[in-house]
Amino acid sequence: MTTADLAVFGPEFTADPYPTYARLRQDGPVHRLRGEDGTHFWLVVGYEEARRALADPALSKSPATVGVVRFDQEVIGSTLLSVDPPDHTRLRRLVAREFTARRAQRLAPRVQEITDGLLDAMVPRGRADLVEHLAFPLPIIVICELLGVPATDRDAFRAWSDEIVAPTSAEAGEAAVLGIGAYLDGLIADKRRSGPSDDLLSALIGTASDAEPGEERLTGTELRSLAYLLLIAGHETTVNLIAGGVRALLAHPEQLALLRSDPGLLDGAVEEMLRYDGPVENATLRFTTEPVTYGGTTVPAGETVLVCLAGGDRDPARFPEPDRFDIRRDARGHLAFGHGIHFCLGAPLARLEARTALASLLTRCPGLAPDPDAGPEEWLPGLLIRGTRRLPVRW
Repeated sequence: MTTADLAVFGPEFTADPYPTYARLRQDGPVHRLRGEDGTHFWLVVGYEEARRALADPALSKSPATVGVVRFDQEVIGSTLLSVDPPDHTRLRRLVAREFTARRAQRLAPRVQEITDGLLDAMVPRGRADLVEHLAFPLPIIVICELLGVPATDRDAFRAWSDEIVAPTSAEAGEAAVLGIGAYLDGLIADKRRSGPSDDLLSALIGTASDAEPGEERLTGTELRSLAYLLLIAGHETTVNLIAGGVRALLAHPEQLALLRSDPGLLDGAVEEMLRYDGPVENATLRFTTEPVTYGGTTVPAGETVLVCLAGGDRDPARFPEPDRFDIRRDARGHLAFGHGIHFCLGAPLARLEARTALASLLTRCPGLAPDPDAGPEEWLPGLLIRGTRRLPVRW
């Protein structure tokens, strides 16, 4: 099998990777690629093959499987995204009850209140960067309030988070990991000293400290790694779901008009936004513990596998006319939140925030349109998060 070189795809690939994924998929659902750093990995671009890989126990989430310890693991510890059962099962059980659809719905009044306040400040301006004024602050306020992160620390946290998910350089990414690791250690220590309060991080601290013999409990490292993951994953994907959804609507004015004429289409529209141009382009890395075969291609043991959510969700074998954005499409079954035991914990909350933001924005800004004076889009680098740093709009 020949090895495709990711470095030759060029900047057009970052702005629009879908034609490249389509060309690869025409030649088969699984390909061996060389990354820009010279390392090799296997990319799964077919829908059925991606779904299988996401739930395949032969694919480990732990880099130790291939003898690698990542920098963030050394500093923060292993997160839910880098451990396998039984540790994954235990850790996920401890936090999953906070992220059910029912609990997310209890947050609906507060999510609406935050959204209204952001729009109150934004709408009189007549034009704004939607990422800066709505798509970013809404989920970061929600997750910080849920976890008990002080409002005064959100700006620093944003800078760290941006570098972690889309680093501008290896050195900047490592500095961000060190910064947020030290911050979380201090925040946890402060909460231990001040005693219990009504937030998720305090509850997790209690689980780490007060478990009886035989009860599930968190180690100090596990506590820090859970807080790290919940803070990063709890807002970055939603930022780009909201911004990406608005970007798709603005690029398809007939769909925007349809949604305005029938707000009952909103739930389905959010699912189509997730399928069409979701916020996570590729799932986090997996590693083969034994040879696996997908679509007739065998990947040997000890190899790195990247499951392409964006490629799978544009597979015409699963979604007819996949490059057409259609808010009336039945987009259920998309892979935007993953599949299997690592399915996104925060999916109910992300959907709630996206529905609230979009419904309120379209109501308050009936003339919403791209800002023609804003300059070119600046796409986030890397293969993980799909989105732009800014989304200038006017109304």
